[in-house]
Amino acid sequence: MGKRRGRPAARVPRRTVAERLEAGEISRDDAVEKTREVVLRILTAAQKSRRELEQSLARKGYPEDVVVQVLDRFGEVGLVDDATYAETIVRTRHTERGLARRGIAAELRRRGIDEDTAVEALDQLDPDDERAAGARLATKLVTRTRSLERQVRVRRAVGSLARKGYAPGLAFELVRDALAAEGEETDDLGYAED
Repeated sequence: MGKRRGRPAARVPRRTVAERLEAGEISRDDAVEKTREVVLRILTAAQKSRRELEQSLARKGYPEDVVVQVLDRFGEVGLVDDATYAETIVRTRHTERGLARRGIAAELRRRGIDEDTAVEALDQLDPDDERAAGARLATKLVTRTRSLERQVRVRRAVGSLARKGYAPGLAFELVRDALAAEGEETDDLGYAED
């Protein structure tokens, strides 16, 4: 006889660590070890905030009390450190991407960094450095759009700076200055308010 044709057997989802612990299939020590291994794998790929790790482990079905225990221990030994993580984000986002303080603050909130830790990390940004980074970025943006009409150039550059967290008035001023440095007439552009 030939092979039996029919529906393939339904795939049974793998039980989560929380379900296996609750059913008595694994011990609490096993659950802690499995959680520890997953956290180490995640952290090997990229640094994460405590909240990001909690959310990731919750989605994967790890017991909350075990997650808290493991992350507390990782915090004690410095492997999960929201303050250091926030400082790294501030430094890299400002230096590499030209993000302004407001843009970085929004990212820190999305990543689960508490307000006090975020403020402390953001204090390393000097307003003059932020303005200088914005000016460099405005120059790049204006240069890329040389073949377009001036109003289009202004709109695109100001919009791009605003998406990076620059206040509208500052973004407009930086773009106007970049256009003026190119020799564009900017007297008729006026001023934008913050």
